[in-house]
Amino acid sequence: MSVLFVTGTGTEIGKTVTTAALAATALAQGRSVAVLKPAQTGVAAGEPGDTAEVVRLAGPQVETAELARYPEPLAPATAARRAGLPPVRPEEIAEAAAKLAASHDLVLVEGAGGLLVRFDERGATLADAARLAGAPVLVVAQAGLGTLNAVALTALALRSYGVDCPGVVVGSWPSAPCLAARCNLTDLPEAAGAPLLGRVPEGAGSLPPGEFRAKAPGWLAPALGGTA
Repeated sequence: MSVLFVTGTGTEIGKTVTTAALAATALAQGRSVAVLKPAQTGVAAGEPGDTAEVVRLAGPQVETAELARYPEPLAPATAARRAGLPPVRPEEIAEAAAKLAASHDLVLVEGAGGLLVRFDERGATLADAARLAGAPVLVVAQAGLGTLNAVALTALALRSYGVDCPGVVVGSWPSAPCLAARCNLTDLPEAAGAPLLGRVPEGAGSLPPGEFRAKAPGWLAPALGGTA
């Protein structure tokens, strides 16, 4: 896959760190990587956003692009409206991803929040952009109780859009997993209708960048270029 969208079952579940792990793994294989953030919310102009964090962790070889930035930490459509700025359209996202794919081996498109968060007043979502791009969507999920329902709903939505889901990655795997988290390793593939493709350990984003890059392939399955 030359373009891979990355979504989550919610916010603050490890999408950016997972994106960085995917980028670091691809770079270790000698592949060129670009990361596209269609809408960055909750970050003021001049402040480092999610793409800067990916570069910090994965390496300066990663090319980044950001289509819009809104200062308030809200859904993109809401943040755009309140800021008096134009929203990001799914056509723009698909076009930007295709342009990056023309000169990179892998383009990672990181969404905002969950799959069906609105990007504009028409109700367009990341799923619409992925469908236009003809690209699969990787789902990043929580480890513990409650994640099976969220993953199942996200996978169901992807199927309704006709978008492929290659699998699920746990975005923050605890060092001492609870019973629910341990059971979810078996149950997540059934909920998603797709394989479990990785576990990023909690606190991975706090590792020194060199250590992060060295360890990232071990967190991901071979289908994502990893060794897990």
